Amino acid sequence: MSRDHLSVLGRTSKVELHGLQRSGRCSVCCIYFSFYAIFFSFVVSIILFWIIISPSSVKFHVTNVSLTQFNLTNNTNTLNYKFKVNITARNPNNKVVVYYRGITAILWYKDRYLVSVRLAPFDQGHKNTSLLQEAVFEGQSSIRLGPKQIAEYYNERSLGIFNDLAVDLDFRIRAKFGRIKSVRFNPPIVQCRRLRVPLISNGKPAATFNVTRCSSSNFFADRDAGD
Repeated sequence: MSRDHLSVLGRTSKVELHGLQRSGRCSVCCIYFSFYAIFFSFVVSIILFWIIISPSSVKFHVTNVSLTQFNLTNNTNTLNYKFKVNITARNPNNKVVVYYRGITAILWYKDRYLVSVRLAPFDQGHKNTSLLQEAVFEGQSSIRLGPKQIAEYYNERSLGIFNDLAVDLDFRIRAKFGRIKSVRFNPPIVQCRRLRVPLISNGKPAATFNVTRCSSSNFFADRDAGD
């Protein structure tokens, strides 16, 4: 075989090799493009689905309270209490079911933690109002109040109405949006603050309790999502 023929074959082999390399790169590009197209479509679908569902936050109200004991012992900074709270949850959504898998009610006085209790889990359908298990806070807790707060306590006690009791609700839930069920997550803490609670003395409260709405914005957002 002549030198010219060998040269032609060599050039042909290089062209074929270059073509194979280009073909391989195109295949990889097509795979990456397809992957990103599918991923982009999935993200857009989720966003559109969320916009269509657009769930409203569950609304919570403290409907009734019973405070029969609330005594502060100055020399030991001990607060003895017996406090019962009834709270309703309203799911206003047409296509959302809420599964309450963990409920913790937390009692505060003047922004000082007192005690927490666990409530019974339950499921809530759409367009439904449910009464949570009654939260019963009973016992005693050590609490450190400043002179101003102690003065406020005695003034409230003389009036028979305590202004700075608060109950927080810490949930762990699952939610079903249409046919899609979420994993378990923790919504933002629901805050039932500045409750004006009458003390029941001799079987009668000093005043009536007014139904109080709790703060529950962005209820279907996972508060731990950014961690």
